[in-house]
Amino acid sequence: MQSPSTPVPDVSVILPCAGHGTRFGAPYPKELHCLAPGVTVLDRSLEAVVELAKSGLHVRLVVVFAPHKLDTVSHLARYADMFQMVFVYQDESCGPGLDGAIRSALPMTRGPVALVLPDIVVSGADAQGTLLDALRQVEVAGWSVVAAAERDHDTLRQMGALAVAEAGGVLTVGAATDKPADPSGFNAFWGMVAVTESEAHRLPDVVGTGTASPLAGAVALMVEGIVNYNTPAA
Repeated sequence: MQSPSTPVPDVSVILPCAGHGTRFGAPYPKELHCLAPGVTVLDRSLEAVVELAKSGLHVRLVVVFAPHKLDTVSHLARYADMFQMVFVYQDESCGPGLDGAIRSALPMTRGPVALVLPDIVVSGADAQGTLLDALRQVEVAGWSVVAAAERDHDTLRQMGALAVAEAGGVLTVGAATDKPADPSGFNAFWGMVAVTESEAHRLPDVVGTGTASPLAGAVALMVEGIVNYNTPAA
């Protein structure tokens, strides 16, 4: 039963933190890599989520973790007074990858859902407010993405690639594929995804293989840049 003192969330944010980060090659979780004194990659990735809370929304942060990520869990204590946080072990029956992490989190979500990755940092003048804008767009379009323009094929092969085009004054995703073997035809990649509550069950297909991406038709909100901290060189 919901406690009377615990508000029903206006939006849920899935934060998958169960991965091993083998490509990063550090003795600590890559999301805890320090970018400035007291500021980690994780803190930067959560800036847009912080903005949701500052706007007055009740935010439920669903953190998917594994036993080797207890340092990340401890770090997130600094947000305890800002978000309603729920911690979920990644259920092996849901799959070991990012799609499995999303499936593990979905039963704990309420309201529209945003997918925020702990090693992805969105940059630009309006970066902090883009997730709020994306959530406003899902009320009309059902799906929206925060994306950055990209033509480099090597980068697109590592990301959620998008073919973005303007139609009627709105930027829309025409096609989407996660980590495409052939990135020709794609001109951007996503950093955050937002979806309505009724469509959230399809969120694992955004990063899955062998299934059509539900991002086709999504509204694209473009930002100046998106950095994927999957290696120390980033």
